[in-house]
Amino acid sequence: MPELPEVEVVRAGLAPAVVGAQITAVSVFDERALTRHAQGAADFAGRLEGAQVVAAVRRGKFLWLPVQGERDALIAHLGMSGQMLLRAPDAAPERHERVRLHIRHPRHGELAVVFADQRTFGSLAVDELLDTPDHAAGGFGSPLPRIPSQVAHIARDALDPAFDDGGFFAAVRRRASGIKRILLDQGLISGIGNIYADESLWAARIHPETEGRALSRPALARLLGEVRLVLEKALAEGGTSFDAQYVNVNGQAGYFAHSLNAYGRTGEECPRCAGPIRREAFMNRSSHYCPRCQRRRQGQRGSL
Repeated sequence: MPELPEVEVVRAGLAPAVVGAQITAVSVFDERALTRHAQGAADFAGRLEGAQVVAAVRRGKFLWLPVQGERDALIAHLGMSGQMLLRAPDAAPERHERVRLHIRHPRHGELAVVFADQRTFGSLAVDELLDTPDHAAGGFGSPLPRIPSQVAHIARDALDPAFDDGGFFAAVRRRASGIKRILLDQGLISGIGNIYADESLWAARIHPETEGRALSRPALARLLGEVRLVLEKALAEGGTSFDAQYVNVNGQAGYFAHSLNAYGRTGEECPRCAGPIRREAFMNRSSHYCPRCQRRRQGQRGSL
């Protein structure tokens, strides 16, 4: 599933083309792409056609396009294989294309924004914008202190200037769950999935089963610092692509897969100590870590 870096790469690619553009027409080819929009395709298109996009915003793994003059936004979640692609207005249909937005930009002219999704777990919706409880910007990409109602339960991410480090430390230290499970809790810290949790824990030398309450504040500060470094490096390299399902708005893959130290490297040498990377089952997925560098200390509990 695309995580924060992949979604941010898509947001940053969309922004120059869509901010200031008018949505002139909406074509829905598969209503499975509107599972989050309960009112159906006609309502979805009617609320967008004629609207002007004022920003491209992201929080965690969600992105949204607020429209001018309303408290509404087009919200997108990419799911497992969703893609937001920029195409010429008369471009042939993409494979697995579900929705196409026709837009007119004052500088770039006419374009098409295509939502394609092979596995149909992603979705689009028009959603109401709510005021943020802390009055800070709803997400990265706009100073507007509003957030879609469907994203309001999602915590800020570690790259958000309004992220509360102290609140995060206190919440983690109250939990008996393993730290990897905690990092994946989008209600506590958003944008981190399996790949970046494994990479951050490897960088911080913390075993994924370590209970949150067993970690000191300095250890958590080190971990949060590594989370930020890993996310920033992945952003710089365009995200992580293992197949054609994740691409940027121009259909190009990211390169962070070449920089992974733990994830997907089962049996290979740890880049730090040369011990073998281990893979273990975790929540219908896998955890990858180095048992030599990320040792389970006595008294550490938790379960993958």
